[in-house]
Amino acid sequence: APSLRVHPVCPSCCAVTLQGAEAQLAGRSLRWEHHAPVQLVPRLERLQREPPRRRRRRHERACPALQPRAALRPETNERSISPWRYRIDEDEDRYPRKLAFAECLCRGCVDVKTGRETTALNSVAIHQTLMVLRRKPCPGAGGHGLFALEVDYIRVPVGCTCVLPRTGR
Repeated sequence: APSLRVHPVCPSCCAVTLQGAEAQLAGRSLRWEHHAPVQLVPRLERLQREPPRRRRRRHERACPALQPRAALRPETNERSISPWRYRIDEDEDRYPRKLAFAECLCRGCVDVKTGRETTALNSVAIHQTLMVLRRKPCPGAGGHGLFALEVDYIRVPVGCTCVLPRTGR
């Protein structure tokens, strides 16, 4: 396993690739694997590999009509009156490199009586703040592939909910 070695010229720099740092950090107590945006990525990647016929309905961007059988679906995002889908956000300079981001499918919310979208309510994303590591090039490293890992906090959309529309006050 690669180790994170401090570079003698730049003490905050590491002399390994970000992938090497990922391997080293994976066993530490940062516990990214417990966060839904990280847990969902392997499943989303499997779905992307499925033939288009099988996955088409799950990935449409239009607001879906509520069907009585929707209550039988196991996934919360498919049963919600503010439905959402997930997409994989990838950033080569971030660890974790891939995160699942939720995208609301409706501007309004689905009326449970009619099964159709209504603008009496608005769908909005729910965000979770997630700590990530950012790879920053070391100053004066002269292009030797040295970088520093800096802690950063990002807002990750994890789902959608219905809210009352804002009033014009």
